[in-house]
Amino acid sequence: MRPDGGDPEPDDYGLPRVDVVVPDDARELERDVVAYRREERRRRRRARTRRLAGPLTRFGVAIPIIAGALLVALLSGVLMTAFGPRPAPRPTGAQLAPRPSASPGRVGGLLPDGKVDLVTGDRTPARLRDLRPGVIGIVPPAYRCENVVAELAGRTQQYKLNFWLVADPRPAGGKKPTSLKDLKACAGTAHNGAPLILEDRGGVLAGAYAPAPGTPGPTGTGLTAVFVEPDGVVTEVARGPQPGPELTGRVESLRSG
Repeated sequence: MRPDGGDPEPDDYGLPRVDVVVPDDARELERDVVAYRREERRRRRRARTRRLAGPLTRFGVAIPIIAGALLVALLSGVLMTAFGPRPAPRPTGAQLAPRPSASPGRVGGLLPDGKVDLVTGDRTPARLRDLRPGVIGIVPPAYRCENVVAELAGRTQQYKLNFWLVADPRPAGGKKPTSLKDLKACAGTAHNGAPLILEDRGGVLAGAYAPAPGTPGPTGTGLTAVFVEPDGVVTEVARGPQPGPELTGRVESLRSG
């Protein structure tokens, strides 16, 4: 524009004249170019954000909350399926053996006639002779959880049997009986199969099948496994069993017993 502030004279096309200053060096325009490019990048980012968030913001915050809840539910289901305990099979409907070959509490006879508590959320009384078919694991005082617990849990699950864990309440010198908390922690080491927790305050099972408190060696410090057939007969008592084909065969024989 003219510096004197007067009206510019129109050009041949009737347009006002404009004074344009062309710099001698193009580098003088560098800051303007940088600012322009920065603003263009911001504009593109805003446009991209609007395109991505448009479907969600159309319905407010409801869609993100629902999507998050579905994701959490999906992940929880996958983790429970992969690592959670399997449901325990139901008790058999078979009748108790009318004439077992041995007296109750011995191999070849029925379980003792008594009661224990099934510990889940609450304590539920259960008859000992209803614990069939399956394996009862009796753990000694100060028991250090062994791999055989997970092995028995997996094998009994495989053959549709039950697996119970119960602590021997009898004191052994300076060793305290295994607590329910430790018993549950030991049961939690089994991912294939769900050991059920029993509380036998009177020590009926331990008195009938487990070695005397303080017995040295693996027999006294390891788990005692009591194998119970569908008709309630105890076929075998294994003290300090080890994982392997022999143990698998013992569990499998209960299914066909």
